[in-house]
Amino acid sequence: MRPWLVRLHRWFGLSAALFLFIAGATGAVISWDHELDAWLNPALYEARSSGPALPISELVARIEAADPRAQVTYHPLAVEPGHTFIALVAPRWNAATGQLHTLGYNQVALDPATGAIQGRREWGAVSLSRENLLPFLYKLHYSMHLPESHGIEWGIWLMGLIAIAWVADTLIALWISFPKAAQWKRSFSFRWAAGGHRLVFDLHRSGGVWLFLLVLMIAVTSVAMNLNHPVMRPVVSWFSTLSPSPFASRTPAARPIEPQVERAAIVASAEAEARRRGWADPAGAVFLSPELGLWGVGFFRPGHDHGDGGLGNPWLYYDARSGQPAGDSVPGTGSAGDIFLQSMFPLHSGRIIGWPGRVLMSLLGGVVAAFSATGVYLWWRKRAGRVRVGVQPAGVNVSPKPLAPAS
Repeated sequence: MRPWLVRLHRWFGLSAALFLFIAGATGAVISWDHELDAWLNPALYEARSSGPALPISELVARIEAADPRAQVTYHPLAVEPGHTFIALVAPRWNAATGQLHTLGYNQVALDPATGAIQGRREWGAVSLSRENLLPFLYKLHYSMHLPESHGIEWGIWLMGLIAIAWVADTLIALWISFPKAAQWKRSFSFRWAAGGHRLVFDLHRSGGVWLFLLVLMIAVTSVAMNLNHPVMRPVVSWFSTLSPSPFASRTPAARPIEPQVERAAIVASAEAEARRRGWADPAGAVFLSPELGLWGVGFFRPGHDHGDGGLGNPWLYYDARSGQPAGDSVPGTGSAGDIFLQSMFPLHSGRIIGWPGRVLMSLLGGVVAAFSATGVYLWWRKRAGRVRVGVQPAGVNVSPKPLAPAS
């Protein structure tokens, strides 16, 4: 059985090496995407003027008045001192063409004191420019920038399926790392003095053994990040009852749903519900999903929109047509399955333990990239050795030493 598992491990490693190398390398960088993006693009993050910020409703109105084709779909409800007001936008429906307008951007930054637009960009555009570098790497990490077609996000599905196979391969790799029970200590050791190929082999095998649980966690959470509703939720529901999800229970509309209830009324309803529940944090952001006809209001202090520490921020959801409650997402509540799913992003990003977790994820991203590179190197070295043996002149008796223990 072990030879077959070795082959499976080798085939998966070779077929997925490039994808995992890119995912690992980009993951090491995007753990700090906000900080690096702000450093590279101060015009998008630093307000040009001082003074009190205009009301949030006025800033939103300025964005939509500047381009009636655009609809604000996410924005904070407070502005950090010295920072711009950054909002996400989506194209409105063009009745004349029966299609969405083409904007060429999906993110807008305003000077909060004057309402002047400081910058626009297409978050996730295929570009290595200073303005687009971090969003490009972020989207590359989970989708390889493969385009969507026929309603299928091919890149997200590809990386999700690779993640499923990665979970299985991580278990296989652990099994084949212990070929003999009596020599189990060797699977934990590194032959530092040997250097060269033997050390590379130990780094690949023994490094995987030492970091098995962390790598398995990244693989499992990768499945949840890309294939939450189609795969992870159904699997988790086999073991635990899950609370209804306003996202999973709604079918995307063929054209954007115009909200019949204004965002101000939604925020007021959410704030009243938060007070009733005894939440201490203020309403921090509001988003609109035109495809699902759903409003959402998140509760957090300014600057904590990523939910650093714990399981993240609570959200309340409302139907965009009726304004009626449509569910919630409250970290740390619900069934065991609910809490397991809530932990996926905080674990994957390391934010569950704040900045130390982000440092760990950066290091682990580099490790995943290194495992992919060393795996390809080991395969190439063995293959080169077999080729050298196979081309020896006829009649020459060759008994080469093995390049490394079987892996």
